[in-house]
Amino acid sequence: MSKQYCAYLRKSRADRDAELRGEEETLARHKRILTELSEKMQKPISKFYFEVVSGETISDRPVMQELLADVESDMWAGVFVVEVERLARGNTKDQGIVADAFKYSNTVIITPIKTYDPSNEFDEEYFEFGLFMSRREYKTINRRLQRGRIASVKEGNFIGGSAPYGYKKVKLSKGYTLEPIPEQAAVVRQIFEWYCYGEQQPDGSIKRLGTDAIAAKLDLLGIQPPIKDKWSKATIQDMLKNLTYTGKVFFGQYKETKTTINGNISKKRVYNPDYTIAIGKHPAIIDEELFNLAKQKRKELQKCTTPSSLALQNPLSGLVYCQKCGSLMTRLGPNNRNKYAALKCPNRYCDNVSSPLYLVESQVLQYLRDWLHAYKLNGKIVDFAPVNNEIELKRNLIPKIDHDISLLTSQLNRAYDLLEQEVYTIDIFKERQATIKSSISTLENQRKAAENDLIQLQKLMDTQNNFAPKVKHLLDSYNSNDVETNNRILKELIDHISYEKNERNTRGKLENCNFSLHIYPRISS
Repeated sequence: MSKQYCAYLRKSRADRDAELRGEEETLARHKRILTELSEKMQKPISKFYFEVVSGETISDRPVMQELLADVESDMWAGVFVVEVERLARGNTKDQGIVADAFKYSNTVIITPIKTYDPSNEFDEEYFEFGLFMSRREYKTINRRLQRGRIASVKEGNFIGGSAPYGYKKVKLSKGYTLEPIPEQAAVVRQIFEWYCYGEQQPDGSIKRLGTDAIAAKLDLLGIQPPIKDKWSKATIQDMLKNLTYTGKVFFGQYKETKTTINGNISKKRVYNPDYTIAIGKHPAIIDEELFNLAKQKRKELQKCTTPSSLALQNPLSGLVYCQKCGSLMTRLGPNNRNKYAALKCPNRYCDNVSSPLYLVESQVLQYLRDWLHAYKLNGKIVDFAPVNNEIELKRNLIPKIDHDISLLTSQLNRAYDLLEQEVYTIDIFKERQATIKSSISTLENQRKAAENDLIQLQKLMDTQNNFAPKVKHLLDSYNSNDVETNNRILKELIDHISYEKNERNTRGKLENCNFSLHIYPRISS
């Protein structure tokens, strides 16, 4: 059965802008163009890959990853695309991945302008040059957009996607601004006043309200929040930090930084002190004095709640998560009602029941004792023969694959010589070249798989060798260690724990461990 053809469709930023101006939906238009082209060439399209998310790199585009996997598995004879730039606009590494996938699978790329044959060196160079130029174009467009946004902010326009609570977005002849919604603006002012000045009590005293208390009070008053059904602490915190309420507009308050971890790119948003800020065209809801007072209150609260001298009191800190809502469980210290510290879910809308911290701690330690006992009974501490044997097999396999690749490369070079000597015709040479390249590609994939297997097997070996001694050390020294040391060692042994409890302990049954724990150790299986 002959191989079939597919098509890859993806929107660019320019396409999305054109749609906003009322032009035809991009993917539908591209599908029509490629379908007509395939019918004209008598190469029907068997599958369409639709990329609906926007991403600069391959790792951000799941459909592109699926397409490349299918191309590498030699599924398609060719891929239809409106232009080669749709395939990769990422960095040089991403462009190389795309180019190699099509080259080693001999998959052609068909566009309305040109068909690229990866086995043709001129087409290959043209294709790679097209990817390089698309990257340059992407960077140029991105810089132009950034400059446009900065210029718009300096003119006083609002460039955010949606208006903050208290405002509605209004279109101008050029750009957008904001217009206050009177009833919501009153709520914003009330939030700032509660946070800065507190609320007067029936006895005449003033009670300061934190973000949690403000959220609860707004829910009690039946005031609809901007997004969800209930007000949250995070929403209140974001509002108290939002300069838009003072009549200002800004851009670039946070910037994205990239770092490489184990060969993968990790992205992180960090505060940018040099961001662009200007007086907006919209009226302020909060004056500068009140906004700065809220800022000062936040700083004071941070200083009060996070003293550097406070010793850690929760050995399970950062480990236990609520099974019901996903929140990180926190320690509630002893009080007049309970003489013991408890582990509780901080989400006030979650019905997960708290438990004495020492009970949860004892169950975690018992889990480790049971694990170590079973590990010794099975003899796994000393018997690693199956893993060792597999590691040895993988280590021996890689040099053999390298030797076979070297032989095939020599054969390919001889084929070029025979072509130049006119022993091979062009047709015979192309057939021979395709066969050898296919064999080399298969061996390279086998080598890559063997290397990955070897890495995973070695990790398993190391983990198994190191995990059991760490467990034994923790259990032997747990009572003599301080809380911080126990917490650090527990984090080395356990990735995370999920906790669930549905019924409160009745009188006289405090020691009843009527909760469930799912413990995820840091050991490969």
